[in-house]
Amino acid sequence: MKRAVFVLLALGALSLFLPRASAQTRSTETVIRLSIDGEIEPILSEYIQSGLIRAAREHASLVLIRMDTPGGLGESMRHIIQAILRSPVPVCVYVEPDGARAASAGFFILESADIAAMSPGTEMGAASPLLEVGGYPVQVDPTLRKKIVQDTLAFLRSYVSQRGRNVTLAETAVTQAKAFSAKEALDDKLIDLVANSEPDLLTQLNGKTIARFDGSQVTLHLGHPVVVNVGMSARERFLARIVQPDAFFILLIVGVLGLYIEFTHPGLVAPGVIGGICILLALFAMHMLPVNMAGLLLILLAIALFVLEVNYSGHGILGVGGVIALILGAVMLVRSPLTTGGVGLGVAFGVAIPFAVFFILVGRLLLRSFRWKPATGREGLVGAVGQVTEPVGREKGSGMIFVHGELWRAVSSAREGPEALIPKGAWVRVVKVDGLTLHVEPAEAPAARPDAG
Repeated sequence: MKRAVFVLLALGALSLFLPRASAQTRSTETVIRLSIDGEIEPILSEYIQSGLIRAAREHASLVLIRMDTPGGLGESMRHIIQAILRSPVPVCVYVEPDGARAASAGFFILESADIAAMSPGTEMGAASPLLEVGGYPVQVDPTLRKKIVQDTLAFLRSYVSQRGRNVTLAETAVTQAKAFSAKEALDDKLIDLVANSEPDLLTQLNGKTIARFDGSQVTLHLGHPVVVNVGMSARERFLARIVQPDAFFILLIVGVLGLYIEFTHPGLVAPGVIGGICILLALFAMHMLPVNMAGLLLILLAIALFVLEVNYSGHGILGVGGVIALILGAVMLVRSPLTTGGVGLGVAFGVAIPFAVFFILVGRLLLRSFRWKPATGREGLVGAVGQVTEPVGREKGSGMIFVHGELWRAVSSAREGPEALIPKGAWVRVVKVDGLTLHVEPAEAPAARPDAG
């Protein structure tokens, strides 16, 4: 009896461990999939680093980064590479689909991976560093350019040699801006394998022993891989959208327009709130993007020309000049030789022309409202014609007049002569309002007598 109880207890204990072992087996076959699709910028760098941290926390077997990029910002590239080299989980960078590329900064990231793979019909390379000022490439002193190139080459060699790849040929992608097809890269030992698809890639990697950056050996077990796609969070997607050149330009213009409406029409509140938020978001994007100061100054010039068109009519010349300056400023606002990105011409025209029309229209309506004569209140009485109901003399409040359907105390504005005393029934014109007393002068009878009742 005791033996039966002991056996049952042993089986129960064993059953507790079996599911855990199974779960552990499944966790070691987990593949975390990340994506680099588009230009490499700070938000994308943050996303890749977060994905690598998650893979380490979940004890994944592999991190698979799918790549198709024209390049990007050097600082963001270095942060991604540092995260890959420090990752406790092996990292495979896979250039796909057919026609994709790992150019410029993408080439450096591809070479930093534990496993560099490409799909047929893809390319890599063209990674020469470019120096930019105001968002455009410039010619620099040969000594300075040599220092930049040598620093870039040293950074590349620091990990390519550890990965056992062709260092000499990899350097030509920097020094000669050479590019390589998938087959050329495989034949010349710049990458580890070519795979037709993601399942084919995982099949080739199953059972493969790879050397990590620290020199350790790891064997991949991917017989039954569970691929977990990790996309950007809502916050990262939002910030990534803001740092796009088109979105940055639109935020900047909407912010300026909102603040302009609030300053010219105090009390509306909503335009000021929206404008302030848009301006702050634009400043955030400006901190991330390579902004060309010439483009920013052209936009400021355009706004100044619109203001001049409102206040000093230039027969449309100032307005047209402002539109041209705004379009040129938009096109030049963001331009990086690394990313070849900038504000699209369609967006520049689509925003500049409506902005100019609305800005000038609102400004002119505001200016016209300042010039309108008040039609109500005490100010509206100045210039009005009324009739004397009690003789008006020089002493303040000595007489009464009927004007605008109301009786008002009145005093003659003439201090001497026959006009100093205005008889009952005469017509007068209001020249000044002094509290509750009107200063009047004689006037001709109006064409139609106002209703006295």
